[in-house]
Amino acid sequence: MKCIALLFALVFLAASPAVAETYTAGSIEVSNPWMRATPRGADVAGAYMSVANKGTEPDRLIGGSIAGVSRFEIHRMEMDGGVAKMRPVGGGLEIKPGQSVTLTPSSFHIMLMGLKQSFQQGQHVKGTLTFQKAGKLDVEFAVESVGAAGPMPSMQGGTPPAH
Repeated sequence: MKCIALLFALVFLAASPAVAETYTAGSIEVSNPWMRATPRGADVAGAYMSVANKGTEPDRLIGGSIAGVSRFEIHRMEMDGGVAKMRPVGGGLEIKPGQSVTLTPSSFHIMLMGLKQSFQQGQHVKGTLTFQKAGKLDVEFAVESVGAAGPMPSMQGGTPPAH
């Protein structure tokens, strides 16, 4: 009976969601990079992640690239008179020492423009982030649904909510 329970536990662990991906360059740690799927013919997409600075000096996310995308810009969503407006972040996004910044659809985010392809839910898209001090960091974005508010629970190392 113990052998069956052990076998069941091993099968369950093998089938459980993967632990969230974390990428490191210098003192910068990027976790949970994800993006929204895009409808066929869309020209823009958004990408999101958490960026932590484990060092003692500030650093800046100043750009990046993804194959099949013409422009990669850092933007911020702000409310202006009850209207949401996206604006580029001049000079890049500062990540202060010992702090982290979470890029989300309703705040700081990556704006991908001039898409030459659509992104489909379930895909994993390779990209490169560029930091002022830490340099280039290769990451892989998990593509979530068109209206996703964040990465699926499996991307965060948790379990999906019960239905």
